[in-house]
Amino acid sequence: MATPHNSAEPGDFAPAVIMPGDPKRAERIAAQILEDCRLVTDVRGIGGFTGTCQGKPLSVMASGMGMPSFSIYATELFRFYGVDRIIRVGTAGGLSDQVNVGDVIIATGAHTSSSMNESRIPGAHFSAVADFRLAAAAMAQAGDASDIHLGTVLSNDHFYDKIPGQLDAARALGVLGVEMEAAALYGTAAAEGKSGLAVLTVSDHMFKKGTDMTAAERENRFGRALELAVAAALS
Repeated sequence: MATPHNSAEPGDFAPAVIMPGDPKRAERIAAQILEDCRLVTDVRGIGGFTGTCQGKPLSVMASGMGMPSFSIYATELFRFYGVDRIIRVGTAGGLSDQVNVGDVIIATGAHTSSSMNESRIPGAHFSAVADFRLAAAAMAQAGDASDIHLGTVLSNDHFYDKIPGQLDAARALGVLGVEMEAAALYGTAAAEGKSGLAVLTVSDHMFKKGTDMTAAERENRFGRALELAVAAALS
């Protein structure tokens, strides 16, 4: 049964979905990692692709930008298409001195300034955390690589508007990076009884100026994060 944002039929999606934000990036990832790849949905230009990877079924679908968009697609995949786990592959701005541009963050949890998770548990603050088994699978693939980091990120609704002191405070508390979708993934996964993980390439650094990736580099330097995401998806 199709949904308002997905024209796929039941069974068109694999139990695991790799989810970048950019529809063009989703198309490139699908072509790169999937055998017998087929387009299963293209509503509003958001492509979803299914095939096999390392002999196992796997899907790739874009989420668009930001937590509202991500939560719509994730909810429909979890609730109506039998998807068990979603692994976000995206970019983040570095906050911690531990991370450099080009490094990868496996996000174990996501603080957020968004109100999207506020109603999850009345009278309490919801903890947006990754599925441990998915994170462990990604870390096992990473081995002892020094450019792979395990820790929390900050998920914000705004790209340009900044809350004074927020990034400094997050940095002081050991938050590794800032991005725009992970908290929605973790909240939606919990609400639907499913699993989520975000694996993020550091494309720029908020406190190390002059090191930002170019637009072209953002498209060509996510291979390491994708490798870890695939390992988690197929685990």
